[in-house]
Amino acid sequence: MKKIIVSKLSEIEEKENVRIIHAVESGSRGWGFASPDSDYDVRFIYVRPKEFYLKLNETRDVIEWQLDETFDISGWDLRKTLRLLHNSNPRLFEWNASPIVYKTTNEWIEIKAKMKNFFSIKTGLYHYFNTADRKNRILQKEETKKLKTYFYIVRPLLACKWILNKKSPPPVLFSNLMDAELEAEMKPLVEDLIRLKMNTPEKGEVDSLDKLNIYIEENLVSLKNIIDGLPEENRTG
Repeated sequence: MKKIIVSKLSEIEEKENVRIIHAVESGSRGWGFASPDSDYDVRFIYVRPKEFYLKLNETRDVIEWQLDETFDISGWDLRKTLRLLHNSNPRLFEWNASPIVYKTTNEWIEIKAKMKNFFSIKTGLYHYFNTADRKNRILQKEETKKLKTYFYIVRPLLACKWILNKKSPPPVLFSNLMDAELEAEMKPLVEDLIRLKMNTPEKGEVDSLDKLNIYIEENLVSLKNIIDGLPEENRTG
């Protein structure tokens, strides 16, 4: 499959007249708990010929290449990427840290070396907290709970804890987050869910998990109180 994806990236470069400087897996496969039928969420950063950037009119800065049952492939223009980096965009930090890299370049390595200067603790915390809170509201409306929704809540909660404790962007792999930030008494339950997730179709469902529901609600409350009380920060970026 990696060969197919690399081939698609070459096709994008040729047909869009761009050069891709970084391409990674960004979804559940990168997080380490893909279902058997999970699609491939490929994200890339690209640059166009320099003449393109001299235009005075607004130009499109996103390429949405493919979206179907197998692939979700899209990318950001470098100019858009640098603006988002200046604003400490959490998704960009995740793309940078993905364990599955389809392509990278010396240009991206230079950018990567400077990214830590642009990381905002509060921006990261609000992003992951709001993601967990939003997904939890969806979970509460589901009569039979989607298994993946639980992971879409627990992962950002653990990411918040990582940021508070480590003052750095959280790792992409769920296992790394779990090892570092999940309480010991919760690990057997979550480990069982990981095994189930990796052997269940993407739309798989489970009965409501009372212990995990309580854990989620308690952490949403405690994290909100901590995040709201944090002072403003000064970044070097």
